[in-house]
Amino acid sequence: MRWWAEGRLLEGPVAPFDLTDRGLLLGDALFDTAMVVRGRVVRGSAHLDRLAAGCATLGLPFGRARAQEAWSEVCAGLAAGSVRLTVTRGSGPRGVLPPENPVPRLFASAAPGLPPPFAPLRLATAAIRRNDTSPAAQLKTPGYLDAVLATRAAREAGADEPLFLNTRGRVACAGIGNLMMILGDRLVTPPPAEGILPGILRAELLSLAPSAGLRAEERPVEPAELPGAAALLVTNSLRLASPVTHLDGRAQPPLPAAAHALFGALARALAPETGPLAVPSMEDLP
Repeated sequence: MRWWAEGRLLEGPVAPFDLTDRGLLLGDALFDTAMVVRGRVVRGSAHLDRLAAGCATLGLPFGRARAQEAWSEVCAGLAAGSVRLTVTRGSGPRGVLPPENPVPRLFASAAPGLPPPFAPLRLATAAIRRNDTSPAAQLKTPGYLDAVLATRAAREAGADEPLFLNTRGRVACAGIGNLMMILGDRLVTPPPAEGILPGILRAELLSLAPSAGLRAEERPVEPAELPGAAALLVTNSLRLASPVTHLDGRAQPPLPAAAHALFGALARALAPETGPLAVPSMEDLP
């Protein structure tokens, strides 16, 4: 991995760090993770837009040019991999009240290797609920302990990742991705108010739905709807769109042609930045 902090590349992950930093002590921070191909961040503007919007929500100053500098330096020479950019509120006095004039800290890391696109996943419904009443549910903060614990439980249940419901018992998201379903001629996904992070790939697929003969629909989703879906998909910026093969141990039906068309549309949309992407054939889809 390569590391960048406060304007310079580092030899490793160990660097001087202020132990009063609120990101470390309170999780008072934001981050974003993106795909890197040929040293460039895929959909970089969209990721920076989301990070800037999150910082505005938290009242954090955000230097977009500084963030681009960090990504550019840490990703240089990386053929294929991922990059993470983190912004903390910086140091502050004891207590939870933010300082009046925060001095944010910025650091980045880049790692080689990507998960295969369109790789299938098994989901298990988590006992932990996603807190749709919290603004943090719609932000990419470091507070991932619920996902850590739920993922461990999912693995113990023979699944790959958890499926979170929200406090109202409706479908929210997966552990590290948005959930979408093909239901008839619609591509359906919960809206942000249900306690989800508005994902970059989620937005991309909603915009591409018509090219696959689907109508995009954002609305609350009840768990009872999932067994009737023609396809369940988990999306994030590294795995792209993963078809769900099993939910709570129950096998999902074979993916419809609309799912294959959607994958193809996504691969074509990303190709100028990623190069050709291997889209599984109908025979290879679960």
